[in-house]
This record gives sequence, structure tokens and C-alpha cells, in this order.
Amino acid sequence: MNIRILCLGILSFREASGYEIKKEIEEGMFSHFIDASFGSIYPALSQLNAEGLVTVRAEEQTGRPDKKVYAVTEQGREALAKGLLVIPARDKYKSEFLFEMLFKAMLPEAHVRLAIEKQLHDLKDDLLRMHECRQLGQVDQGSEFIMGYGEAVLSAGARYLEDRLAELQPKPAIAAE
Repeated sequence: MNIRILCLGILSFREASGYEIKKEIEEGMFSHFIDASFGSIYPALSQLNAEGLVTVRAEEQTGRPDKKVYAVTEQGREALAKGLLVIPARDKYKSEFLFEMLFKAMLPEAHVRLAIEKQLHDLKDDLLRMHECRQLGQVDQGSEFIMGYGEAVLSAGARYLEDRLAELQPKPAIAAE
């Protein structure tokens, strides 16, 4: 997927500035998909505007330069639909936790336990946030699919880590007869 399609996707939900698009990619609903820098977002928005796939308007800000706010056009929605017909590339998964676990044999058991506990906490926290999103309602088919997939992956990861933690627990001493 390219940055142009990503920007059109975000703008299909609501109009936004380049900064707001970047925030959505870093922290919002789109943070689970692909990364993008300001250096790629702004040229993509300029190109989309030049092609008539988005419109741009200036919005006044107090004490700052005007903010450019982008909105997708009907042609942009059509380009988004066409761009989504490409079979996605293989997912890329990067994890500092997994890098550390690669060298697990070099680490003290107490550190391994803490790292696993933290990762498990993070996975459960993500699962809780998904559950809270479901409680808000208004979940469409696409959101339902990605939440279901995310819950399946996170739940499997959590079960695996819980099993590994159980293996690290001290073994009870066997009483001598």
C-alpha cells in the first residue's frame, strides 16, 4: 500500500490537516497498519490535490499560519476503491520484545520474567481497548473484521506468554520421606 492510498483512506473518514493525518497514523485508528513520515505525507497530499482527488482549504489559526485542511473528493473515493483492489504485501512485524527474547539464554531469569509480564500486560491492555471500542457500538463490517483478527492474534500471544510464565515459576520442593 502506498501513502497516497493511506491518505485517501484517512480522509474518507473525515477531513484533516497533514499533521492530523500523521497523528492518526502514529496514535489513531490507522496506527496498526503502516508507518508514514511528514516527508511522505505532504508530497502525497500535494499530488492528490493536483490530481483532483482531494481538495484543500485554509483554516485560520490564532497566532499561527493558516492550517491546510484536506477533504477527499468523489474522484478520490473512486481512486481509493481502485487502490484497495491490490493484494496486500506480506505483513511486517517488528518487536523489541522479540529481539530481546532471541537472546533469552543470555538474560537473567528475573529479567525474562519482567519482560514477559510487561508484554503480557501490553497485550491485555490492547485487548481491553478493543473490547471498549466494541462497547461504543457503531462498528461496521471492516472494523468488526480487523477487531476480530486483532483479538485472535493478541489472545493467542497472551496465552503463549502465560504458558511461558508458568514455566518460569519456581518449582515446588518435593518433601523428603
